Amino acid sequence: MIKHASLFTLFILSVCTSLAQEDCDGARYRYLVFDDFEKIEDVVYGSNIAASGWEVDLDMDVYMPVGDTATNRPVIVIAHGGFFLTGNNEQFDVVPLCEDFAKMGYVAVSISYRLGIDNWLNLQESMQEAVLRGMHDGKAAVRYLRKIHAEEGNPWGIDPDRIVMGGSSAGAFIALHHAYLDLDEFPNIIDTSLPGLGGGVEGESGNPEYSSSIMSIFSLSGAIGDADWLAGEGVPLVSTHGTNDNTVPYDSGSIQFTFISVDDVDGSQAIHQNADEYGITNCFYTFDDAGHVPHQNFATYYDTTRAVVTGFNSRMVCPLYEPICGYYDVTNIPEIEPEPTPCLEDIVVNGVVDLYDMLAFLANYGCVGDCVGDFNGTGYVSISDALSILTLYGSYCE
Repeated sequence: MIKHASLFTLFILSVCTSLAQEDCDGARYRYLVFDDFEKIEDVVYGSNIAASGWEVDLDMDVYMPVGDTATNRPVIVIAHGGFFLTGNNEQFDVVPLCEDFAKMGYVAVSISYRLGIDNWLNLQESMQEAVLRGMHDGKAAVRYLRKIHAEEGNPWGIDPDRIVMGGSSAGAFIALHHAYLDLDEFPNIIDTSLPGLGGGVEGESGNPEYSSSIMSIFSLSGAIGDADWLAGEGVPLVSTHGTNDNTVPYDSGSIQFTFISVDDVDGSQAIHQNADEYGITNCFYTFDDAGHVPHQNFATYYDTTRAVVTGFNSRMVCPLYEPICGYYDVTNIPEIEPEPTPCLEDIVVNGVVDLYDMLAFLANYGCVGDCVGDFNGTGYVSISDALSILTLYGSYCE
């Protein structure tokens, strides 16, 4: 009985792993494999007190591929730019990315977050408060995805263990601080007792019973308060940044708002130097001589930005994919033809090692003599045979 229970446990673990990765066919999440997408607008995921002092609802738009049958797809959450003053989840710096991510097979989510400056006479403090609000809202959005998966029957067909977060400009600040800011690193000038700023790292924007953890992040022309905050962290990171960015510094420097220096931050160059030092998996692509968020204005920059982000993150959601850090043609979809493997493990002969073979094998586990399932020819069906069929589970056979 113990042997059978242990084997059953191995079987369940194997099947779960197979199901989690069955979508990683070499094309999904890296190429435009779907022709169209569908969009669900204005889904409220939380609320909180804004800089104005009023409570505001927070909403998201959800993009999904049309014609897809997968039910465990990774999610990309993306936040728009706008200096924490303007913008929404329909902004042109994120909508094309969401549409293309959905056509690659992801569920793409564009989020709104709280905007506004509450003290124009102290821009440094006000900007840091704005980043904290945005970070809190981003965490609530991630938690909401896990909530609807758990409580509403997974209507969007997501995998709650594969959530990527990123953003453009201000949205990139949100993603970076989401991944790397800890409670003991909060800037001292922020008064977290003020309405809308409480709740520690997680904040109070909604869905507190769920995790806000993310698999990886991407930053498009973003920065962080201090690149040393990456120490002790492990969230993988991919960034793009123009060397002539006059709004958010490419390296360490000051954020500029209408020629006014707002606050000192560490841009992408400094962030990735520390990521290398701290052993964080990362990819950094520089746009020589480009300005702020070049992907939103120029097609060539957009194509490269899209490729850099998906080349990196497709390997995060599908670890067996080859690493890419740079441009590739996302429209050049490879032909994926599973190669058959000669295998005795296809007990119920149908060309694939599947659940029927597993059940037939389990029925013969422990058999001595001329037994079905004795793949290794030892004279009895043992754990070595179990490992053999588990290794080939899901494989095509000649």
